[in-house]
Amino acid sequence: MDKSIIKKIKEEFGYKNNLEIPAIEKIVVSVGIGRLSQQPNFEEKILPELIKDLSLITGQKPAVCKAKKSIAGFKIRTGQIIGLKTILRRGRMSDFLEKLIKMVFPRVRDFQGIDLKHMDAQGNLSVGLKEHTVFPEINPETSKIDFGLEISIVIKAKTKEEAIKLYRLLGIPLKKHG
Repeated sequence: MDKSIIKKIKEEFGYKNNLEIPAIEKIVVSVGIGRLSQQPNFEEKILPELIKDLSLITGQKPAVCKAKKSIAGFKIRTGQIIGLKTILRRGRMSDFLEKLIKMVFPRVRDFQGIDLKHMDAQGNLSVGLKEHTVFPEINPETSKIDFGLEISIVIKAKTKEEAIKLYRLLGIPLKKHG
């Protein structure tokens, strides 16, 4: 985190120690596979393509998430692949956040800013993107599968106000109150 951001937060909230300052712990990028897993040749053709695209976006290979229970209503069996997730920390997290703020959000169609409803009581922020082609690494012409992804920014903060201040100082486009 930038020293100017640390200084501004210390002044505003009256902290004495740098360890008291709110900070981003990790960013979790996840993809729900959903109906794609019902298609023929899913594990041979579709899954490797999903893993390749998510690896390009995040910079590391995603973990495969499997169903723990069978759910008849959703046509899910135990052990069936239901999603992919990547947990980013430290350098990769900073690089991904910078790319998200400076390149991805401006490319999202009709983007007005992130609503504060997407933030929980602890200050964690969850943003859903309907299409993965807004990332600069993905070429829309060559991408065979279109999928959405969920980005969760997990923060270490005492209050929601601290988290909002940190997000604004980092440059995350949040909508104004009310």
